[in-house]
Amino acid sequence: MDLDYSEIGRRIAKRRKQLNLKQSIVEERADIGYKYLSSIERGFSIPSTEVIMRLAKALDTTPDEFLVGTSRVQDEEWKNVAQYLQTMNPKQLETARSFLRWLSEQDM
Repeated sequence: MDLDYSEIGRRIAKRRKQLNLKQSIVEERADIGYKYLSSIERGFSIPSTEVIMRLAKALDTTPDEFLVGTSRVQDEEWKNVAQYLQTMNPKQLETARSFLRWLSEQDM
């Protein structure tokens, strides 16, 4: 699955606007640099998995809303998994992402 970073940026902007939040507020909540969110929303910057997680938390949603366009905010199991991911360092997140990609390809 190839990710369309311009579309991811549009989804992040849409969610931010739904919540009537300024970019600077979201940047502060997600602990990302000044003007970085603007660059992501316009598709100029490719956010890391960690930044996607921080933005999802700052915008009270789950990363899948940005990555695939659907949200599972109501799903408690998803929230439980997301809580584990939020505590991981970048190396752990990369390992988790690789495992999840492999898992999604399995016929179960």
